[in-house]
Amino acid sequence: MSAEQLVEIKGRFEQGLQEAEQPFHGWDFGYITGSKRMQSGGLPWSYGEMARRCMQNAKRMLDMGTGGGEVLSSLLPLPSYTCATEGYTPNIAVAKERLSPLGVNVYPVTDDSQLPFAEGEFDLILNRHESYDPREVWRVLSDGGVFLTQQVGWSDCREINDRLGIPMPSDYAGWELDFAADQLLKSGFHIWEQDEASPFQRFYDIGALVYYLKTIPWQVPDFTIDRFREPLWQIHLEMEQYGFWDLQQKRFIIGAVKK
Repeated sequence: MSAEQLVEIKGRFEQGLQEAEQPFHGWDFGYITGSKRMQSGGLPWSYGEMARRCMQNAKRMLDMGTGGGEVLSSLLPLPSYTCATEGYTPNIAVAKERLSPLGVNVYPVTDDSQLPFAEGEFDLILNRHESYDPREVWRVLSDGGVFLTQQVGWSDCREINDRLGIPMPSDYAGWELDFAADQLLKSGFHIWEQDEASPFQRFYDIGALVYYLKTIPWQVPDFTIDRFREPLWQIHLEMEQYGFWDLQQKRFIIGAVKK
């Protein structure tokens, strides 16, 4: 590598770190996905299609952890009575702005074990990448009600932690399909669907990776560029050599019914 090439590579590294300072709103990764700077492999199921099938006979629905309401607003038409919860304070205003015109009430929730709803209030609960208490889900579901959840497994993108020298978060250790399914069964649910997959997640530049890490602080707690500059530089060099850096995601989905 010539001195001129090294200067150019360092320049792209610094530029990428600066671009990663873009603000993040709601739960929309469009800044890096819209430009294809981050791409993910497909799943063997469609959460949206499964949610739509469950909604066909639903009259009272709850969307847990709605983010900025991006996914829920894509599932129109919604049941006549639809509510949503969100625990991340900056997202609440975004969700209300998007969902209130659709007739959806958004509730701030920070304790999974205390949902602000009556027993049996909903006949469908959707949950995409949000924590939950299976006993509380059981409580607010009506008899015969359906719970559909897609979750991120604990081992998701562990290559990031390995390369940055940071252990995987212990709070979610063991959070995989078998454990989650067993929890629901012990809470009295009947499981009618379960599956898991490990698609790739590809980053094409260091700025996209840093932007991603800043939006998911649970992956690498207390993440800062200065703290991890050297391993980020090494990952950047791999991106320069191969054109991308691949990680392995972990996703699982469960469909359950309150019998």
